[in-house]
Amino acid sequence: MKAQKLHLEGLLLIELAVFADTRGHFTEWYKESTLRTLGIPNRFVQDNFSRSAPGVVRGLHFQYDQPQGKLVGVARGQIVDVVVDIRADSPTFGHHLQVQLNDRQRHLLWVPAGFAHGFAVIGNEHADLFYKTDAEYNSKGESGIRWNDPDLAIPWPVEKALVSPRDEALGTFAEYQKSPKFR
Repeated sequence: MKAQKLHLEGLLLIELAVFADTRGHFTEWYKESTLRTLGIPNRFVQDNFSRSAPGVVRGLHFQYDQPQGKLVGVARGQIVDVVVDIRADSPTFGHHLQVQLNDRQRHLLWVPAGFAHGFAVIGNEHADLFYKTDAEYNSKGESGIRWNDPDLAIPWPVEKALVSPRDEALGTFAEYQKSPKFR
């Protein structure tokens, strides 16, 4: 594994080693000792799996009570992963970053606590996304920011997004900054 620092502080793009031959391939998706040497000392406590159809947009989600760091990867299909820096004291507060993750390149994205997270499924097939979190899911401490917030101006790579009613009802980035969730 190799790690590349991204332009928003704390984010890492991790390139996995793939061992392939005519039979297929083998990849270590998670190895605690290696991740520590790459700068991720966090202990993971929950694994999540999501399958989404082409054109689906999920997010932008975060937990303000028991904030979560996430180690995100794609086992099948392709997504554009989107993170927004919501750390009030960060010099990149309100900035976003997009990273393409797919089942060919075998990259993971480390998203530390303090970022809102979402993704869009691109291509013509379903995407299977998995992620490890360093805090358990807390339904009473979760929130989000509307995926198409005009102030964030994220260029989502889908023409007609399929979005859940819950995600469509999320507040704006400006509303987030006025809420008690803003720290």
